[in-house]
Amino acid sequence: MRPRAWATVAQGAAVWALALVLAWSLPGGLWRPVPPPPFPVHALLPAAFALGTLALAAPLLAWLGGPDLAARRPLALLEAPPDLLWAGVLLACWPAAWGPPGQGGWLAAFLAAALPGEVRWLSAALPGEVPFPAAWGSEVVRRARRLTLTRLVSRWLAARLPIWLTASLVLERMLGVPGLGMDWMERVAGRDRAGLAAWVAALALLCLLSRSLEVEAVA
Repeated sequence: MRPRAWATVAQGAAVWALALVLAWSLPGGLWRPVPPPPFPVHALLPAAFALGTLALAAPLLAWLGGPDLAARRPLALLEAPPDLLWAGVLLACWPAAWGPPGQGGWLAAFLAAALPGEVRWLSAALPGEVPFPAAWGSEVVRRARRLTLTRLVSRWLAARLPIWLTASLVLERMLGVPGLGMDWMERVAGRDRAGLAAWVAALALLCLLSRSLEVEAVA
């Protein structure tokens, strides 16, 4: 690994170490201490399915649409509504005879809220294709897009995962579906320093692993 790459990874590690220290030394306390909430194991499979669907669909659509897709007005209109609005639309359109939306409704609202923005983010990160490689034909253009997205995906996933968790928190609150977003928020409210530090450590490990893999690919 190159010295500059090592410096970049070291800077990221320092930032995450500071976040870990802040999580472990979270100030304040509860007037009546309560035990930390159990980890929502039941939410792991739906969350993994949602993230996997997003991780496959967003790069695929960006690969098909290219950099011009980032400037399309319909995509911007789909990206503009906040997560709160998507949850409200889902609740308004959900038939009462079906019961609560549950995990299926949460998945639909999550993808509707997150997918347009992630497609635009990836499309905007693609380099221009005029005059080259467009002059060399569509096959070369598709290959250039694929190589660029392959380089971007690992860092994109690590950078956007905390944002997806925040979006998940809003949707979980609106739809009444306990999940990973509510878990870390409840640990903050309950001053569960150990649980919150475990969350930060997991996100840090994912981020640093993605950066190291990207550096190895570049080298």
